[in-house]
Amino acid sequence: MNIDEIKLLMEDAVAHMEVEFTKVRTGRANPAMLDEVLVEAYGNQTPLNQVALISVPEARQLLVKPFDPSLLKEIEAGINKAELGINPTNDGQNIRINIPALTEETRKELTKETKSIAEQAKVSIRNIRKTANNDIKKSTELTDDEKKSLENDVQNLTNEFNGKIDELLDVKNKDIMTI
Repeated sequence: MNIDEIKLLMEDAVAHMEVEFTKVRTGRANPAMLDEVLVEAYGNQTPLNQVALISVPEARQLLVKPFDPSLLKEIEAGINKAELGINPTNDGQNIRINIPALTEETRKELTKETKSIAEQAKVSIRNIRKTANNDIKKSTELTDDEKKSLENDVQNLTNEFNGKIDELLDVKNKDIMTI
């Protein structure tokens, strides 16, 4: 493992955390909220974004326009089945989803959820560091000084990425707590 590979792995861990953050509600409409919704379409379970266009006409509303109007009931059922805590409204052509305002208690619960996601990312970073350090120690091609230097580089990367995780967590929590 070289330092660039380690950096890429750590970047992937942070990117995964960012994707998980998009799934956490903030009180504003975000099409990514529906990324996990599957729809029974033509005999297969299909992601919602492949059978419909999802847009945000208002700050607290999502509009789902099916490509095939005959899938309207299946889309509504898929959204309900996903248990996202939102209620779709079928108007005969589209599905509108009003995002309810978050209560203070709900906001605090969501910040706990984001902290948990961030902690999982930090654990991934630590595991990458551990694997890298084990590989460095096992290397027979490196001198002791080179090993020590590489271990310091890995630790510096770990600190850098943990800092990024903390920054992203702060931004997300401020977003959640903003009314």
